[in-house]
Formats: sequence, structure tokens, C-alpha cells
Amino acid sequence: MSKVLIVPGLHDSPAGHWQTWLEARLPDAVRVIQDNWSDPALEVWSRRLEAAIIAAGGEAIIVGHSFGCLAALRAMSWHPDKVRGALLVAPADPRKFGLDCPSSAALAPIRSIVVGSENDPWMTIDVARGIAERIDGDFVNLGLAGHINIAAGYGPWPAAERLVDGFRQPLARSFIRTIAPVSRPLSESGFR
Repeated sequence: MSKVLIVPGLHDSPAGHWQTWLEARLPDAVRVIQDNWSDPALEVWSRRLEAAIIAAGGEAIIVGHSFGCLAALRAMSWHPDKVRGALLVAPADPRKFGLDCPSSAALAPIRSIVVGSENDPWMTIDVARGIAERIDGDFVNLGLAGHINIAAGYGPWPAAERLVDGFRQPLARSFIRTIAPVSRPLSESGFR
């Protein structure tokens, strides 16, 4: 069974956040802990995730949120063969942290879903969609879902659990496209 690596963003994912809920639901989930949740240091956060990917053995499933998605993109580019899939939710715009946007040369194609929102204050929908395209991932537009966190109403989120379970399937890509068509808001298909 693949280990699920929970990769929170800035300030961690507190009790009530969908990532914390998901971690409690999955017996094989491990939170990637950062030394300083208030200091979004991309290299440090990426290396911590890289160590977790290697320690997982086999293939890991990565579940990132916000700045955690940026760390995930970097770490996955170093070890694409060790990542079974990635659910990247509400990625933060690298430019908000003084970083360059990931270039297509740096991103390996990985089975992935990038979930964005039309009113996310941390990244525009077009930049989120562009990241999905550069990693050959599926893109899901949740509509007006904010930053897809507690403030936006995302505590328990069964759709996230189903999407992670989809990566465990041999044909994960077709499963993902069945339940979360590209650019279709999940709320329209009952996956809120």
C-alpha cells in the first residue's frame, strides 16, 4: 500500500482543516512536519518532503495544500518514480513568496490533480490551471471556493478521500477523470 504524505502550507493545517481530517481517516497517512511553519523556505520544505518520500519506500501519494504544493512540486521533480500520485489543492502562487513559477522543464509528468478556485486570494485560477498543464495533470475548478481551507468551509471533505483512493487504483488516471472531469467544479458533481 502506498504511504500518503500530507503536506500542509504556511502555518500548518490546524484541527478542522480538511488535510487534518483526511490524515485521521487514512491509517497510512503521515504529516510532513516542517521545523518552522511560519517560514516558507521552499528548499528546506522540499528537502523535508524528499526525505519523507524516500522513507515511505515504494510509491508515495502526496496531498499538498497552498505552499505545501510548491514544496511538493519541487520534491516530486527530484523523484517522480517514487510518487504514485499527487493531489495539489489551492496551490499558492510562487510569486507571492518571491519565487519563480515552476518551469515546465523542472516538472516531471506525474499522475496528479490540481484543484483550484476562482476566488482564491493565493493564486489565480489561470496560474493553477497552468501548473496542472505543465505536470500533465488533471485540473478541477471548484468555482467560488476561496482558498479551500477552514475559512472557506473545507473541514471534512469526502471528495479528497475519494481522490486519494483513486490514486491507489491501477488505472488512477481514468478513475480521476470519471469523478472529477477537467475544469468542472466538483460542487456540480456532488464532491464538496
